[in-house]
Amino acid sequence: MRTIKIFADSTCDLPEAWIKDYDIGIVPLYVTFENEMFKDGVDLTTPQLYSKVAKSGRLPKTAAPSPADFIQAFTPAIEQGQQILYISLSSELSSTYQNALIAAEEFEEGQVTVFDSLNLSTGIGLLVMKAVRAADKGQSIAEIVALLEKTRPQVETEFVIDSLDYLYKGGRCSGMQNLVGSLLKIRPVIKVIDGKMTPASKIRGSREKVLEQLLNNALAKIDDMDNDLIFITHSLADEDALHLQEILQSKTKAREVAISDAGCVISSHCGAKTIGILYTKSIK
Repeated sequence: MRTIKIFADSTCDLPEAWIKDYDIGIVPLYVTFENEMFKDGVDLTTPQLYSKVAKSGRLPKTAAPSPADFIQAFTPAIEQGQQILYISLSSELSSTYQNALIAAEEFEEGQVTVFDSLNLSTGIGLLVMKAVRAADKGQSIAEIVALLEKTRPQVETEFVIDSLDYLYKGGRCSGMQNLVGSLLKIRPVIKVIDGKMTPASKIRGSREKVLEQLLNNALAKIDDMDNDLIFITHSLADEDALHLQEILQSKTKAREVAISDAGCVISSHCGAKTIGILYTKSIK
């Protein structure tokens, strides 16, 4: 058993098999439909989420785990003598980070370290896997945090939203923008910059054109990639993910190009067919 246990929250979108194989602790966020509350990935799957939205016509609300949730999740590892490093969803997007800090104060100093990923989805997952491998090599919490601090600015997170419907339902674009965008087949490209979701551009045209642009954006930085791990993360876009995986495997020197499914929290903000390419650049 490792002396350090790595934790993340459900928005890291790591494959379930990886979470099990690498003994990663996961603290789920909440998804709420009116009076029904579900734990992301525990009580509710992404297909079930879309089914509920289709029936109700409304998006759910999402909420951070409480400090009590974190205490409950951390306690078993602490009792087994492990130190904990928790890598959180961006503090710019959620109170998850702050609630974890509150929970950490309930333990002895040094038992729980909380690190702000300033990212989302497998942008977090990339940092989690760096931490897991460092812990497996016997590195200390301080050494792992130092590595994460160097790596965090190098994480590239870019994804394309297929439809403006979920942005509209979530109040992030107007009815007119939704109508015009749908008629002209405009799909926004979103990047994570300084921990925030930032509109990078808009692509007009077919789904194929959109995927080509997303791919080209990544390949334009091929010389900067650290050649470790590339994630293709998607919400019900399996065929497109496989297509991108095949090309990235052939055109990059990445040790692994992995596919992961977006969970309920990410999907509830972006909608079906959202797809992204996430990787880290080399540390200079």
